[in-house]
Amino acid sequence: MTIAVLGATGMVGSRVISEAGARGHHVLALSRKPASEDPNVTPIAVDAQDSTAVRETLAGSASNEAADAVVLSVRTIPVDQEFLVGVTRTVLDAAAQLGIRVFVIGGAGALRSPDDRELPVADNPAYVPAEFKTVAAAGIAQLRTCQDHDGADWVYLSPPAQLEPGTRTGLYRRGTDTLLTSADGQSWISAEDLAVAVVDELEAPGTERLITVAHRDNDPST
Repeated sequence: MTIAVLGATGMVGSRVISEAGARGHHVLALSRKPASEDPNVTPIAVDAQDSTAVRETLAGSASNEAADAVVLSVRTIPVDQEFLVGVTRTVLDAAAQLGIRVFVIGGAGALRSPDDRELPVADNPAYVPAEFKTVAAAGIAQLRTCQDHDGADWVYLSPPAQLEPGTRTGLYRRGTDTLLTSADGQSWISAEDLAVAVVDELEAPGTERLITVAHRDNDPST
């Protein structure tokens, strides 16, 4: 499979590239300043706001083959909701024209709270402190952009409340529209295991459009 990753140099995007490459997939690493020495990875300089460049790259240009799927893992600091929504729409438009799947790595704010399904995680201070509400709102706007798009084949992955670099265990729990927590109320996963979940889903797509994952211990009952 040829997998394009937009946001290739970010925390999640870079790990998706490593995971996909390790499994023998060909990866198109798309970013403003891409670089890679992995023979399974083709770095391509692309401005995510350039709709023509994005479409031509996904379609296969003189420097690369066509993508079978595209992973959108783009974030800005500080958060820029207009940029995020615009890039998401650009990728959805291109993918719809080309007939390829879009895998959006979004935010936890779009999920339901585990103890109150009527309460969005974005509005739950237990998981989203006040200083992160604009980030959560941008993630929700991104999901709505996907839901409002006609014709695109997409899946939106909401990570748990905490996502940070860590260890690849290859283990995780998978859910749909509700935040996953452990017995002690923690909701987290390493970026490495999130990448495992992303590539697993690309290799064997589920039927749900909104999914989430969280850390799982070695004990299969957890």
